[in-house]
Amino acid sequence: MSTAAPAPRPDRTRTPVPSKDDPTIGKLVADASRDVSTLIRSEIELAKSELKVSVKAGGVGLGLFGAAAFLGLLAVIMLSVAFAYFIHLTGLDLSWCFLIVFVVYVIIAALLAFIGIRKVKQVRAPERAIHQAQELKNIRK
Repeated sequence: MSTAAPAPRPDRTRTPVPSKDDPTIGKLVADASRDVSTLIRSEIELAKSELKVSVKAGGVGLGLFGAAAFLGLLAVIMLSVAFAYFIHLTGLDLSWCFLIVFVVYVIIAALLAFIGIRKVKQVRAPERAIHQAQELKNIRK
């Protein structure tokens, strides 16, 4: 048997001595804050670029909706003229035909306004919610 001496165990109670190459806490904090600010700046730039694309697409979409509404208005006008000429086929003078189409549109507008007024008059305040809020207010006092 060999009687070799056991290897010395490292002393765990001593703190390691920092070398000159190890960064200080101040340098670590400065580096971390610089990295965080760079990350935040790059995220903001990414969000800006994504928003620019979204706003551009939204603007184009709104423009297309506006064009569609304008063309729809033109279509209604053309349909009105077509109705007037269709009525003209009965032998009625053309000016009376256009007047008939005008009166029909006025009647439709009046009917829609009447229905809209009735629906608006049906709007009521949320009485139950107001009552419950008042009860909660009284309970807290």
